Amino acid sequence: MDIREFLAGDAVAVRELFVRVNRLLAPAEMKEAFEAYIARSLAEEVDRIADYYSERNGGFWVAVEDRTIVGMFGLEPAGDGAMELRRMYVDPAVRRRGIARRMLDFAELECRRRKRSRLDLSTSALQREALALYENAGYTRVREEIAEATSYRTLGGGIRRYHFTKAL
Repeated sequence: MDIREFLAGDAVAVRELFVRVNRLLAPAEMKEAFEAYIARSLAEEVDRIADYYSERNGGFWVAVEDRTIVGMFGLEPAGDGAMELRRMYVDPAVRRRGIARRMLDFAELECRRRKRSRLDLSTSALQREALALYENAGYTRVREEIAEATSYRTLGGGIRRYHFTKAL
């Protein structure tokens, strides 16, 4: 598995991975809310990844195995010498093989390369595997909230969100 920068030709596969993972995360009673979140995220970020991350002096990468995108993640500046990890997803068909950990390690190295001393991230209670990954990788939970407001960054709808940080 290789991790490389996002290319324009990756757009369809990245979009499909984002949609597939988010639909799988959606509890039955929140399907409609997830569809609205997916549509907004596609319009405001995912369908314009190159521009979105370029405008913010960030970056976006894909994990590729046998010429197939199996994972993705972005980084954008978060102030105070930090970067924020965004949109980290692994194809459900290839989970439990260390891909997420390798992407997280890559993100940390990229932060150091950019002279950023901290990596911040957040995830929801729906992503138990992600919570375990971040805690096992040495991230400190700094805040917990009930996300009410909907945006392209978060579903809202009363989902519990956890915010983590790690000094690099």
